[in-house]
Parts: sequence; C-alpha cells; structure tokens
Amino acid sequence: MTLAPREHRLDTPAGEMCWFEWGTPSDGPSLLLLHATGFHARLWDQVVAALPPGTHVIAPDHLGHGRSAKPASLADWATTADVLLPLIDRFVGTLLVGCGHSMGGYVLTRLAAERPGAFAHLVLIDPVIMPPEFYVGAADQPIPDPADHPVARRRARWDGWEAMNAHFASRPPYAHWQPAVLADYCRHGLLRAADGEGWDLACPPALEASVYQNALRTNPHEWLARVTAPVSVIRARTGERAGHLDFSLSPTWPGLGAALGAVRDEQWADQSHFIPMEAPPRLADLIAEEI
Repeated sequence: MTLAPREHRLDTPAGEMCWFEWGTPSDGPSLLLLHATGFHARLWDQVVAALPPGTHVIAPDHLGHGRSAKPASLADWATTADVLLPLIDRFVGTLLVGCGHSMGGYVLTRLAAERPGAFAHLVLIDPVIMPPEFYVGAADQPIPDPADHPVARRRARWDGWEAMNAHFASRPPYAHWQPAVLADYCRHGLLRAADGEGWDLACPPALEASVYQNALRTNPHEWLARVTAPVSVIRARTGERAGHLDFSLSPTWPGLGAALGAVRDEQWADQSHFIPMEAPPRLADLIAEEI
C-alpha cells in the first residue's frame, strides 16, 4: 500500500475534522482506523503499508488531535466518538471493518453501537475500557483542571520533527517502537506555531491531559450491549500497573472479550500497550484476515 493518503476536511457541530484516505471503496469492506489519546491518524502509516494492495482505508484525527478542531478540553469521550458519526454516514452502504487502539477502541464501540449496520467486524487493540465498577459515580465528580495533570507539562514546542525524533528515540516507550512509526509520529504530530517560532504538538498537552483525566466520566458499558458486529479483542501483556500512565502493561478490562462475546480474545504478551507502534506488520496481518 502507498504511504501517500489524501487529506480531507469534514465540517461538524464540534468543528472541522481532518481525515485521511488511502485507496478507494470497492466491493469489499473498507477499513476504519482510530488512533489513541495524544496521537494522530498518520501513526497508522506503517500498518497501512503492510496491508494488501488496494485496501480502502479511512483514518480520522480525533477531536483535539492532529489537524482536527481543538476545543479547550475533552471531558466526554462519547462526544469524541459522536463527532465522527458524520464520517461513518459518509460511507453508508459500504461495510466497515473498524480497528481502534486504546481510546480509539473505546470510540469504536460507541460508533458501532450508534451505527450497528455499518460494521462487519471490530478489532479492539488494547482498548481503554475498564471494569464496570470503575465508572460508578465518576460522572458526578467535578471536572478537574488539566493543568494539574503531569501530561500537561509535556514539552510542547520543537525546532522541527527531526529534533523531536532524536529526543524520543532512546526514551521509553518510544525506544520500543518501530523507528519508522516514531518518525511518522514526529513528522505528522507537529503544527507550525501560530507565532512562527518553531513547531507545536498537534495535540496540546493540556488537552491531552484532559482526556486522561476524564477517561472514566462516560461509561461505555451503557452501550456495549448494543454492539452487534463480531469483535476481536487484542490485549497487551498484563500485570500490576504502576499508575494510570503506565502503558508498559494493558489497561483493558480482562472480562471485555467475554462481555462482548468476542470471536477472538488474544493476549499478545510480548507487546506493551503500544501494539500498533511496536508490531505494525503483525497487526496488519490480523486486520487483513477480516477485510
């Protein structure tokens, strides 16, 4: 597959959304790829490159990420999902295989519940979906200040993507990524600063922090029963996580596959949470089985 997608814009009530497209629709399913918190659609480039030639691929930048609209914060993950419904509707009549990583997996379940006829299969890659009891009472808590979260203190400005790439190449978790994926993250994860002095992260650190802070505010178990498409759940290695930002281990509820009646429920024990970044060809092979 070519690594040169077409870039599109879509007007939504939440603002302009950016999405990328490889190939063209055919008689077979199209592939919808949904990225994780803090990243962007072009992190899928190496997965797309390993897919069979001619695969039609759709990959949006989530609200607040990449080249999509930037609200001040993201306190409702359901809103992050629902803003993509017009994109799903754009391809009405075309069956979709959806693949979502981390927050993208959460978002994918919401889209599949809202548009059950659109999806032929869901591939959930270490989705951030916690046990049901974790969500009890979370929506009643005050919305926290993103500035209080450590992610808000991430370095936001860089001289260019090469400097960002060099900085992260030897640091975990990026040191374990495929080098081409890290380069894609840096190359497409910066936007020219408004003042012209350097380049800023396409997902502002405070906005990314708000996503983490509000991960439990909207309960996905309220709609999981409405997911009718066959589901594959792929989980990373498990263990006692050191904290909410410890992604060396899986954050996924171990009972998720059973709750969804998954046709495939696998643990890739040799991978961290960052499966698409560490093993893009392996993931592409799995996706290809469904498309």
